[in-house]
Amino acid sequence: MPGYIAVEWVHDDPREPVTLYSELDDARWETRKVEVWADGSVGWADGAHEVNARLGEVPVPPLADIDAMEEFRPRQITAAEFELVWRDRVGHDGGP
Repeated sequence: MPGYIAVEWVHDDPREPVTLYSELDDARWETRKVEVWADGSVGWADGAHEVNARLGEVPVPPLADIDAMEEFRPRQITAAEFELVWRDRVGHDGGP
């Protein structure tokens, strides 16, 4: 069963996103991701497409490990919350 997280990334680098939304498989690999920059621009990726974003190259650590890093503010989200972000930011239902 997939899991879903949102991570606020606190920094001042305009080249990096400030919010990351990830759908994770049972082994915590990203299967879909939406990245949002401070200026409102968006990137997204899934298993077949990358649009200004990439899926992680390693499994996502547990929330407690992410939370231990000062610049990150992670939280668990529901599948419905993720789907809302995916449809809103990517502009379609589930895939190109």
